[in-house]
Amino acid sequence: IPVTLGEFYVGEMGGVFIFAIAGVGLMLLTGYTGLVNLGHAAFLGIGAYTNAILLHAGVPFIVTLPAAGVMAAIAGVAIGIPTLRMSGLYLAIATLAFGAIVGTVLQKWDSVTGGFDGFAVPTPSIFGWPIEGATGVYYLSLAVLVFVLWVSANVLRSPLGRAMVAIRDSEISAQSMGINLALYKTVAFAISAGMTGLAGALFAHYVRFLAPDSFDILLSIQFVTIVFV
Repeated sequence: IPVTLGEFYVGEMGGVFIFAIAGVGLMLLTGYTGLVNLGHAAFLGIGAYTNAILLHAGVPFIVTLPAAGVMAAIAGVAIGIPTLRMSGLYLAIATLAFGAIVGTVLQKWDSVTGGFDGFAVPTPSIFGWPIEGATGVYYLSLAVLVFVLWVSANVLRSPLGRAMVAIRDSEISAQSMGINLALYKTVAFAISAGMTGLAGALFAHYVRFLAPDSFDILLSIQFVTIVFV
């Protein structure tokens, strides 16, 4: 695509790759584990701000990218543990509330996130090579998407993936077979959030300027729509 099409289309495809990464993360949680998440955009925001803030502090991009995924995964565990006994509409409401809380924190924590004034994202570089323009984001996002798809395929073929599917089909049956519901639900939240955190780090370079209202409920609904379609 970078060879045959102009910069606009290359940039748009980079955005598609980034949303695909977040969509794969939500697919593992909602599609394969059966846990509805209406606050998925919050993990994208956590990853985006973590990456941008660490880059601004002088941390190399090869460290800030995985750090964004780890921070989002920690947030996934934080929401996964309190909602272990929830499902369906109740879980949807809880994750919606989580998304609202994260959005409020991003708005009010001016000294770190810049609040509504926004946060300019520094240009990343890998081993001295700056990742600039639509083409740089395109190839980087494509590489991360391939990695996420590879991880997802291996997870779904593993005992973890089979346990996730069993939980989706019937929690009672899964528990009767010895599957630890609390453990696997929390792990599913962590993996989903971690992948979305990676997408958030890339999203920061896609938009180049972060604002808290970019990660609202409408974006979460868009992710759910992507997975269902």
